[in-house]
Amino acid sequence: MKKRSVMIAGHPTSVSLEEEFWEALKGVAQTRGLSVNALIEDIDRTRAGNLSSAIRVHVLNALLNRA
Repeated sequence: MKKRSVMIAGHPTSVSLEEEFWEALKGVAQTRGLSVNALIEDIDRTRAGNLSSAIRVHVLNALLNRA
């Protein structure tokens, strides 16, 4: 697991994600025509808990909806 710095609403924060989730997140962002930071900001606006967990759930749902 690796910590990465991202900007949310102009403020730096860090998220810890496994490399597989980070790569899948980049793919979801690209499919939607967004930067990774923009997608994370979208996820952050609707999350109920931990940001890293919310990102994992978002990636999982995106992949399940594609199948």
